[in-house]
Amino acid sequence: MEYSFYDFLKLLGSLALFLYGMKIMSEGLQKFAGDRLRKILTAMTTNRVTGVLTGVLITALIQSSSATTVMVVSFVNAGLLTLSQSIGVIMGANIGTTVTAWIISALGFKVDIAAFALPLLAFGIPLMFSQKSSRKSIGEFIFGFSFLFMGLSLLQANAPDLRHNPDMLAFVQDYTDMGYLSILLFVVIGTILTMIVQASAATMAITLIMCANGWISFELGAALVLGENIGTTITANLAALTGNTQARRAALAHLVFNVFGVIWVLCLFKPFTEGVSWLIDNMMGAKDPAVAVSFKLSAFHTCFNICNVLILIWFVKLIERTVCAIIPMKEQDEEYRLRFISGGMLSTAELSIVQASKEIHLFAERTHRMFRMVQDLLHTEKDDDFNKLFSRVEKYENISDSMELEIANYLNQVSEGRLSSESKLQIRAMLREVTEIESIGDSCYNLARTINRKRQTNQDFTEKQYEHVHFMMKLTDDALAQMIVVVERTEHQSIDVNKSFNIENEINNYRNQLKNQNILDVNNKEYDYQMGVYYMDIIAECEKLGDYVVNVVEASCDIKEKKAS
Repeated sequence: MEYSFYDFLKLLGSLALFLYGMKIMSEGLQKFAGDRLRKILTAMTTNRVTGVLTGVLITALIQSSSATTVMVVSFVNAGLLTLSQSIGVIMGANIGTTVTAWIISALGFKVDIAAFALPLLAFGIPLMFSQKSSRKSIGEFIFGFSFLFMGLSLLQANAPDLRHNPDMLAFVQDYTDMGYLSILLFVVIGTILTMIVQASAATMAITLIMCANGWISFELGAALVLGENIGTTITANLAALTGNTQARRAALAHLVFNVFGVIWVLCLFKPFTEGVSWLIDNMMGAKDPAVAVSFKLSAFHTCFNICNVLILIWFVKLIERTVCAIIPMKEQDEEYRLRFISGGMLSTAELSIVQASKEIHLFAERTHRMFRMVQDLLHTEKDDDFNKLFSRVEKYENISDSMELEIANYLNQVSEGRLSSESKLQIRAMLREVTEIESIGDSCYNLARTINRKRQTNQDFTEKQYEHVHFMMKLTDDALAQMIVVVERTEHQSIDVNKSFNIENEINNYRNQLKNQNILDVNNKEYDYQMGVYYMDIIAECEKLGDYVVNVVEASCDIKEKKAS
């Protein structure tokens, strides 16, 4: 078998297509199906058991654990599945892939999703050019899905063809009589083989050929199967390269789960393989050694994955904590997740209102953080740093939109329950609070866009303009800090809300002063008209932001009054 440099480049090109498909599919999902798909997936993965069953079902249907885990990573990347939900589905995918092996053994039937990938593009292309954003997002998803599976298929096709050239692996016969060391060596060989051929089914076929040829025993074939379980995780980890922190954690959870399973089976290797061998000899009674070994390997694969899930299903939270410790969250990767009300309504409406108020406080803190990013953006000079920070502000704007929607929906659900008239008024004030905080997020994004437009002109503000902008931003920052103090306070704390109104008056007066000064400065040719426009856009947006802050403070005061009464 010859494997040229051109073949290697084709392999890299297949990987590029696969990663690009993963990225486009995640983005399309996020734009189109966000809330609806999140509800469906949450319903399917309400607890560990339903999560595992979902993984088994999806993998048995599409007959590829790699495809399932890649899709799970994609869902996590799009924020549609939590990390703990994804771990359950990945566990199920490991059991589902053994179903695939039995179906192929018994019926010789396999669904090839890659065969549908190219025709799907014919449906996707008209949607991509649609004016309607939801249709465009569906088109993006179809393109991403097609590229993902075309890439996966091409990865397998362009990998070295060891399946049809098993003679290349005949050298392993020299290492079969080293006792337990041989078993460990074959686990490593199985891992590397699966990483190379990019398909656990292909490695399984190679293992069966080696056992049928008598090169290795059933025990060493089982060791190869264990290695294959570690090697198959490479696909999800490759997919996670383009993903965010949570996606990389989901892929790592797959690796941790499989590696732990391999470790405990290696500790009980002799009794485990003997048990599987005894079971097949007594149940099947196959005379042909080649048939017997194929059944034994399939049974070993199934028993290993089922036992592993039965053990580790109780340690999902521990696995989650482990991968979070190994891959810490980067600041720019902060994920949108409701912290206090994601678990649904509490037993009483009053307690649910308390949870919602905690979430609103967190929402307010996020918008303050967003404003601080805008302040940093004003003085970020390097292009890479500027683009990273700008995209982070953009991401926070999307987060604030989602948070407003989810908190408002939650409060509407709570208001449908049995509530006192005070609580109903309180919910109304909280809804106003949420709307105004989201408007602060919009203002922060508008400021970032103005700074970006100013940057693209390759002109800069004068020192005097910078002084005024800094002072205005400082006043706005003070107003936001004071707003958070008001939102956070309990009914027992007394806070002087007049401070917020005083800051707002100061912001208004300063805006009026700068507006008049700007006309004079442009007339005196201190800076050109265009710079004056960007300058006043920033000042006016800060003043508008200050108005939203006062609205939040007023709504917050209403809530405290309703509580007190």
